[in-house]
Amino acid sequence: MKVKVLSRNPDDYVRETKTDLQRIPRNYDPALHPFEVPREYTRALNATKLERVFAKPFIASLEGHKDGVNCMAKHPKSLSTVLSGACDGEVKIWNLVNRVCTRTVQAHEGFVRGLCVRFCGSSFFTVGDDKTVKQWKMESPGYGEKEEPIHTILGKTVLTGVDHHWKEAVFATCGQQVDIWDEQRSSPMRSFTWGVDSISSVKFNPIERHILGSCASDRNIVLYDMRQATPLKKVILEMRTNTLCWNPMEAFIFTAANENYSLYTYDMRFLESPVKVHMDHVSAVLDVDYSPTGKEFVSASFDKSIRIFPVDSGRSREVYHTKRMQHVTCVRWSADNKYVLCGSDEMNIRIWKANASEKLGVLSPRERAAQNYNQKLQEKFQHHPQIKRIARHRHLPKTIYSQAKEHRIMREARRRKDVNRRKHSKQGSVPLVSEKEKHIVAVVK
Repeated sequence: MKVKVLSRNPDDYVRETKTDLQRIPRNYDPALHPFEVPREYTRALNATKLERVFAKPFIASLEGHKDGVNCMAKHPKSLSTVLSGACDGEVKIWNLVNRVCTRTVQAHEGFVRGLCVRFCGSSFFTVGDDKTVKQWKMESPGYGEKEEPIHTILGKTVLTGVDHHWKEAVFATCGQQVDIWDEQRSSPMRSFTWGVDSISSVKFNPIERHILGSCASDRNIVLYDMRQATPLKKVILEMRTNTLCWNPMEAFIFTAANENYSLYTYDMRFLESPVKVHMDHVSAVLDVDYSPTGKEFVSASFDKSIRIFPVDSGRSREVYHTKRMQHVTCVRWSADNKYVLCGSDEMNIRIWKANASEKLGVLSPRERAAQNYNQKLQEKFQHHPQIKRIARHRHLPKTIYSQAKEHRIMREARRRKDVNRRKHSKQGSVPLVSEKEKHIVAVVK
């Protein structure tokens, strides 16, 4: 009688093929793994070092403009389409996949001051120094057809900004006042004024779509409701705000880019003090844009760099710069949360990775699992001194480094002076003012 001998290896009954990975039974009892934390710390340290080794954020440069890039706009329906307006009145439509310009439009005489795409993506609007608002088709004209706008509106003053409603055929422009336009009419539906100075930027709220925000050159940030005849309220700062951007996930949160080198995140319900002050730039902040997740935003500055800030942090997690990049005038975060685009006044548009060390392309399941494991380890040990130092370190141009050092010394001197003045004055005569409230002059309703 023959007896069939079975394999003594238990894995032979679990694996489907010989090439499958061996299943190893594990006991996660902490008493059996006394060196687990030191082992994980070493892995977290190595992961942090490798992250800095593989941090190569720059992807490509889009060349073709003959003058400085002044404004940019994202296509709401196409990830690969971006529009840019230059100081010579030229608008270019770019294909980011092929990194080529697909169409060029001579839109205005003088600067293209503002640019926005209609919510359905079928057309786009431009405003310029020639006091006109023009609507253009997104598609190129057919063979033999002229490049002409669909609709032209002649304004009374120079228009400095434009933004389209997120769901309706309505757009807003700003200049001496904020005007709300219907696409079918050549006169504004409603006009808002509060003060006499020019308004530099206007933005629709992506969630509460009837709410608008604008920035004026008399240092005001003004909020409007499209359904009312008068503005809602305004906050007056010490220095001028260049632009603002609404958080796409929280209807009442917006971030303002200021001339005093800082950004301020506000809750529109409580304008008496900002939620957070973001400080790292060493020159005026010119533009800001949120990521589609609403957890981070990117800012462009006159100091020739762009920075990525977490919403809940006062310091930037990333700074991008190149030797050739000059004053950065506009910046946009791609709709897939992968890339950041910036336009500067040396006529180039640059594409960067939103996560500097991220591997582009398809990841295998084991790569993705290892990536997630390393990320969790870094989060666990992020406050350990050595890991924190490596993760925070960035190489900066000499000008930015020296200016940041100078500003640090000045801030410390001001703080020391305030402490001494409070120490040698009558108690309560020198109030303690927080950094959040320091730069707000008044809130008017």
